[in-house]
Amino acid sequence: MPDPPYYIGCPSWSENAWRQSLYPQDARPGDMLELYTQVFNAVEGNTTFYARPKDTTVQRWAQVMPEHFRFTAKFPGDISHAGDLREHLTAAEDFLQLLAPLGARVQPLWLQLPASFTPNRVGELATFIDALEGRALAVEVRNMGFFDKGEGERILNRLLLDRGVERICLDSRPLFSCTSRDPAVLLAQSKKPKVPVRPAALTDFPQVRFIGRPELEANDRFIEQWAQKVAGWIEEGRTPYVFLHTPDNIQAPDLARRFHQRLMTLLPGLPKLPAPERGPEVEQLGLL
Repeated sequence: MPDPPYYIGCPSWSENAWRQSLYPQDARPGDMLELYTQVFNAVEGNTTFYARPKDTTVQRWAQVMPEHFRFTAKFPGDISHAGDLREHLTAAEDFLQLLAPLGARVQPLWLQLPASFTPNRVGELATFIDALEGRALAVEVRNMGFFDKGEGERILNRLLLDRGVERICLDSRPLFSCTSRDPAVLLAQSKKPKVPVRPAALTDFPQVRFIGRPELEANDRFIEQWAQKVAGWIEEGRTPYVFLHTPDNIQAPDLARRFHQRLMTLLPGLPKLPAPERGPEVEQLGLL
């Protein structure tokens, strides 16, 4: 979708477990980004939260990512999770310079704030946002003071609305509706926040993170809700971003396809997600 009505993707592209389901069995790690961009037009920037890429890596990404592709690069944790945001403005600028070769493909930047970031720290956030003036930005909050429909939430939403910054919506309801002994599910439930759903559209680029259950069909009632919401946003002229997870992300591409197929029924004319170009040995295995 070079000129897409919305962006859809997964938490990453370098999953070895996606061989045969998305990539050929013999796919090299260095080829996965190119294969991924043949199917999806966006990816979450989780990798940059944990470690800054080398400049040579960014240059390689710039050579592979199509111009229409979107990489929602997440500010590193030592910026977002290490005390007063105002003390990390230089580090934030250095991070932006590192990603500069990607140009408009880094859009929007994501600032994921920890649960310890409370409403009384909104002033820090305002200064941080203002220092990034001109850059598309989306913020994810996890402190319950931003979800009680009280003064803290109103101040946050007003700040983001006034500055043209999006509020990322995390929907972990499917994950926490699951009762399982699967270690992957238990690990995800221990790490992902259990916060109320806030389907915000403060800008023209709403952001949705959907944390699904491992049984794909068990997500359908939640998928239906989001397909209706995303279709409505698109009809309003907005360009939503939707990222789909599963507990271990092995089935994330399948869940993304499932979402897109449902959206196609609501938006006639929306094209199918393409399959990646794969070698003849894959076709012979009946994997296409």
